[in-house]
Amino acid sequence: MASRALWKGQLRLSLVSIPVEIHSATKSSSSISFRQIHEPSGKPVKYQKTVAGIGPIDTKDIVKGYETGDDNYMLIDPEELDAIRLETKKTFELVQFVDACEISPLYFDKPYYIVPTDDLAQDAYRVIRDALRTAGKVGLGQFTMRGKEYLGAVKPCGDGLLMETLHYADELRNADPLFNDIADETSDKDLLEVATALIDRKSGPFDAAAFTDHYSKALHDLIEAKRKNRKTKHVAAAEDDASQGENVVDLMAALKQSLKGTKTPAKGGRKKAS
Repeated sequence: MASRALWKGQLRLSLVSIPVEIHSATKSSSSISFRQIHEPSGKPVKYQKTVAGIGPIDTKDIVKGYETGDDNYMLIDPEELDAIRLETKKTFELVQFVDACEISPLYFDKPYYIVPTDDLAQDAYRVIRDALRTAGKVGLGQFTMRGKEYLGAVKPCGDGLLMETLHYADELRNADPLFNDIADETSDKDLLEVATALIDRKSGPFDAAAFTDHYSKALHDLIEAKRKNRKTKHVAAAEDDASQGENVVDLMAALKQSLKGTKTPAKGGRKKAS
């Protein structure tokens, strides 16, 4: 199945804008999902929204509730949420560059591929890819998708660009309370030498293909075996009711013009992301 773009817009570096698409770098096609079936009737189990003492309710009567404590909820109307919903901007601007090692693995969330939308965009796309690779930097910027604002880190990946969404700082849990009970003592020297030697012996290049999801494989094998078994029970689970680019012009001139308008940050300083 062909990959479907999750976002389309402009990847921007100062005055240079490149029409691009963002695609998910992961796939869920290998996972198996189940539907709950009422065995006596063979019909799918439906989930109906109900309220204690009232029973089934109409979804149009549902609003968001923010818990303020002691089972009290502050009600928020859908219109109020729509009013602050971010418009999906069509620009993903790289506003800061850092060494890849500066970003803790804790911040990384999901990987995506960034691809140029047409042949005319490829020259500028390659320039940004190669510039990041030469500088050994990762580009940071924000973009909006489906009403939510994301922080993304862009870096070279083979012939293309990889973007990984990052958690915001306030989304990370402080680990100190969890580690406080670990005694601050020096490891036994002999045990440390043995553990280090074992690590050295088992070290090698990373190869994700060397690891297998054994449960997923066993589940696929089970499904296939039951599919071939004539004694496997089947039910007709039919539903009762109907289911409800811009061209890049004079790339060199644009890059030079961008460079003229960019102030070199003081040593040890950091450019504030807008």
